[in-house]
Parts: sequence; C-alpha cells; structure tokens
Amino acid sequence: MRLRIITAVFGIPLLLGIVLSGGWILKLAIGVMTLVGLYEFYTVMEKKAHPIKYIGYIYTMLFTFFVFPYDEWYFVFFMCFLFTLLLSIIFFHQKYNIIDVAVTFIGFFYVCILFFYVQKVRNLEYGEYFVWLIFISAWGSDTLAYFTGITIGKHKLCPQLSPKKTVEGALGGIVGGSLLSLIYGIIVTYITEIPIIYFPAICSIIGGTGAIVSQLGDLTASSVKRYVNIKDYGNLFPGHGGVLDRFDSILFTAPLVYYSIIVLNLIF
Repeated sequence: MRLRIITAVFGIPLLLGIVLSGGWILKLAIGVMTLVGLYEFYTVMEKKAHPIKYIGYIYTMLFTFFVFPYDEWYFVFFMCFLFTLLLSIIFFHQKYNIIDVAVTFIGFFYVCILFFYVQKVRNLEYGEYFVWLIFISAWGSDTLAYFTGITIGKHKLCPQLSPKKTVEGALGGIVGGSLLSLIYGIIVTYITEIPIIYFPAICSIIGGTGAIVSQLGDLTASSVKRYVNIKDYGNLFPGHGGVLDRFDSILFTAPLVYYSIIVLNLIF
C-alpha cells in the first residue's frame, strides 16, 4: 500500500501536466506508454504463442507519428499491417503461424488503438474538460468499488477471473463513478463558462456507464493474466504493476467517453 501511495503522489501530478498540455506532449506520452504496454502484452503472450513483436512495434510507431489522428488513413493502415503479418507467415512459416498473427494484431489493437482514444477525447471541442471523465469513471469508480467491497461485499462477482471482486463492490463503483462525475461536472460548470447544457448530468451519465465499462476492462485484463498464469503484466509502476495493470480500465473507458460525446452532440 505504501508503494502504491508513493507512486500515486509522483504519478498524478505528472499525469495532470501531460493531459493538460495535450498536443504533441500527450501524443508522445501515449506513444511511449503504448510501446511499453505492447511489450508487456507480447511478453506474457509468449507463454502461449509467438507474437511477431518487431512488426507490432514498427506499426505502433508508424501509427503514432504518421497515421494518428487522420481517421481516413486507418483502413489503409490496418490493411497494410495485416498484409505484412500474413506475409510473415509465408516467409517465416517455420517460426510463425496464423495464431501468432492474431495475437500480434489483437495486441496492437487492444493497446495502441484503444489507448489513443484518450487523445481523441482531448482533441474534441471542450475535450480539456471531458477527458478527465475517462480517469474519474475508471480510477474513481475502482477506488469506491474497492472500499464498498471490503465494507459490505458478500457476493462474488466473477471468482474465476478476480476472486476479490464482489457484486456489491461493482455496484458501489458504478454509483461512485456516476456521483464523482456529477460532482466534477458541477465544479466545472461553477468555475468555468462552459456552454454545454446539462453538463453535470451528462458527466454523471458518462461516469456511470464508464464505470461499468471500466470493470469489464479490468476483468478482460484479469482473464488474459489468468490464461498465461501471471499476477502482473510488469513492474513499471511500483505497487501498481505494469502499464496494462494500471491502464487496463482506461483502455475501455476512453472509447466509451469518446463515442458518448459524439452521440450526445448528435442529440443536443
């Protein structure tokens, strides 16, 4: 616990500075975290497959520096990536197979594409306000789910994947994520002149749904770790584990927040 607190004390101000800066600073930070996270994923999956790591790393850097945020190039990029992977099992068929191609591609999509939704949200109009809902709905709900679980938790949520999670804790996390996001929306409305109608209510809805999705993200990571029989993906963050241990829920909440804003813009 002491290590977790120390890491948070140093990590939270750094996160605040990077996200507030946005632009190339945020893009570079996400790119670095993506490469580390992809390394963690490929490394643990080597217990079950042979991911074609160097191709995954090369295309991650190409995506970071040349493709993102140009959505119109995504299809061409994915086709080139997949084509390169398929060619590799022709020229290196004695070492790699179609399972290795699938693991390599899924790892890239899971880590790189989902991670960059943080910047996609930040780049939206008023994204400097909406982007924090990603972290509030993920980490805020996780904290409240933890304390709710250890206080009143009795019914196991998914013992095969995460023995300590309870139904009560999950519900507490959802309610907590919604309330924390509502409070955040009220504060932003009070101290800024953001011209979005019902901003606190919008934040509350996104926070609640984000809390649900964040728990799914956490269980997904737990499922992978159970499959390869490991406790943590890495140890980059003392007391927290690796990039994927710390950001597994973020990878799910970031796209949820992004598309929620798109839908709400269409409605309002």
